[in-house]
Amino acid sequence: MASEILFTQQTKQTLQPFLGKYSTVCVLVDENTKKHCLPLIADLFSTENIIEIKSGEKEKTLETCSVIWSQMTELALDRKALLVNLGGGVIGDMGGFCASTYKRGIDFIQIPTTLLSQVDASVGGKLGIDFTDAHENVFKNHIGVFNVPVAVIIDPTFLQTLDAKELRSGYAEVIKHCLIADKAKWNEIKTVTDLTKLDWMALAKHSVTIKEKITIEDPLEKGLRKILNFGHTVGHAIESHFLFIPHKRLLHGEAIAAGMVCESWLSVQKGFITEAEHKEIEAYILSIYGHTHILFTEIDLIVPLTLQDKKNEHGAVQFSLLEKVGTANYNISLTKEEITASLHYYASL
Repeated sequence: MASEILFTQQTKQTLQPFLGKYSTVCVLVDENTKKHCLPLIADLFSTENIIEIKSGEKEKTLETCSVIWSQMTELALDRKALLVNLGGGVIGDMGGFCASTYKRGIDFIQIPTTLLSQVDASVGGKLGIDFTDAHENVFKNHIGVFNVPVAVIIDPTFLQTLDAKELRSGYAEVIKHCLIADKAKWNEIKTVTDLTKLDWMALAKHSVTIKEKITIEDPLEKGLRKILNFGHTVGHAIESHFLFIPHKRLLHGEAIAAGMVCESWLSVQKGFITEAEHKEIEAYILSIYGHTHILFTEIDLIVPLTLQDKKNEHGAVQFSLLEKVGTANYNISLTKEEITASLHYYASL
């Protein structure tokens, strides 16, 4: 079942009609959304029903889930309660996961406050947390469920609270959606290097339309939905490797940008797109994100992280690559050597 996706510039008025049928309504925030975003809707909630966690990908853990579940339990939430997740991708992924597992599931609403979560993370029902194994390897979204929220409320007003780096991070998913599904839109955005010139509401609607269409057709990622992972097999591995190296930690979109360069290059090696098309993609991504410095000695630490990618089957690392610009394919098995070569290519740029 699809969520109700609502675009608005009046979040409070849009949210209010949903609240009346619930026994208790709680809102999940971090310190940033509590300060900058909650005031727009604060008078809809009792103060004691505000659950606050620390911000950042490093907090997206089972330990933080325990904090959320503990507070939900202390508030004696029953199965007719509602959790409103007010924040970026971490809040949405983890809040939705906690709601979906608390007492076998309560309803939740996503109010994404970052560009990344508005154009991608809040739509499609993927929920989860990162996992650190016994060897201290970090795997993105390794523990999770599929479950759709009651509604997703997308308000570009919240983007005014973001700095340029956060907007740029979210824009990586906009680029991805164009490359995998809309060549005409790619041809339009590839000429724009000043992101302040972009219409974020229009871009959010465009990305959400693409993602919603794909996820409705394949809600559990058995086939077509895998194309949404273009750039993410290598990108997630890069992001995970740098997550606990403070001076090299990347935002999600920064890692996915590097991943798209690698996977565009792999698309050439597999004979799908031309070298000229790849160079055009590479040049645009580098013009927006610059080049992430990856040491050659780090590549052998990054590549094994792809072995835990959720698309993998029967021990083979499965990629979603560009079949041509504006179209993607999936279940492309690549060897460790091919993945290594793509990272060597990127590191040499």
